[in-house]
Amino acid sequence: MQKKTLAMVQTDLRRLEAKELPLPSIGHDDALLRIEACGICGSDYEQFEGVLRTPMPVVPGHEPLGTIAEIGDGAAKRWGVDVGDRVAVETMIACHHCSTCRDGRYHLCPTRRIYSYIPLKDSPGLWGGYAQFMYLDPHSILHRVDPSLPAHLAVMFNPLGAGFRWGVEIPETRPGDRVVIMGPGQRGLACLLACLEVGARQVIVTGLEADEKKLGLAREFGAHATIDVENENPGRRIQELTDGHGADVVIDVSSYATEPVAQALDVTAPGGRIVLAGTKGFKPIPDFVSDKVVLKEISIRGAIGVTSSGYANAIRMLESGHTPIERMHTHRFDLRDAELAIQTLAREIEGEESIHSCLIPE
Repeated sequence: MQKKTLAMVQTDLRRLEAKELPLPSIGHDDALLRIEACGICGSDYEQFEGVLRTPMPVVPGHEPLGTIAEIGDGAAKRWGVDVGDRVAVETMIACHHCSTCRDGRYHLCPTRRIYSYIPLKDSPGLWGGYAQFMYLDPHSILHRVDPSLPAHLAVMFNPLGAGFRWGVEIPETRPGDRVVIMGPGQRGLACLLACLEVGARQVIVTGLEADEKKLGLAREFGAHATIDVENENPGRRIQELTDGHGADVVIDVSSYATEPVAQALDVTAPGGRIVLAGTKGFKPIPDFVSDKVVLKEISIRGAIGVTSSGYANAIRMLESGHTPIERMHTHRFDLRDAELAIQTLAREIEGEESIHSCLIPE
């Protein structure tokens, strides 16, 4: 077993450096993961940019897929895995003992930690997936994944898990519901697949003119309609498409844009549900009229992270092979190209359009 691992360490805003870090000693209750792939999403960019404040230096990466390289006897018994098993790792590390955890809301644990946001100074330091190996805390939650799935596909467990939790579980999307998804990125497309899976009657996806490729993919995935909000009136178009009914469920997964939040109030049907999952950089929402919430009795829920049921449904869908989700994967990068991967996702690289991308350690 090697004694060190290559890791990409964020040392400053918009700066990742390749470093050799020591591998930790593994005890009775923890484990070491050999990374096969680590997914990249919008929050990686927010961490890179400094919108999400993170103690540095730190190893980013909160969507790791890999195989167990070393494990203690207690951890093997608790997780039901052993050396060589392929697993997906949940992002949140909760205590699992406080009242919030016992109520089933472990992702909101007041003492939770999150992989990729724990600094190097917290031993053993390997708390993120931008590395060849990652430490697995005893309080982690793992999910077995079919080893025959290609790594770049299997690592989609995280965005697809968000699709099930944000698009189905939180708004309680039911067969026959009319759904509007604001934002056609990887999580918007994942919400689309999840809503179709549970029998939504109609799913409409909105985006920008620059999202033409993503909106096209949404139609390939089964969206009943897509709307370019820069060249169409989304409120009027949604009313036309739903025969004046409006949306039973609206899911906002757009990044930074505040307009969709106010628009959601207009397109939601009386008694409808809105899920806010796209972060806005802590900007206020102009033109948010709370009386519309009152008069329509709209329910609004926030969404942060994914929980076990979402991950389980995502892995089941991936392993079934009955959806064309591989069409969502556009880029894979060498570990040392992590900065380029983030910049590509953020549309900072001319001519490149990333939907789902991941890092593959050499």
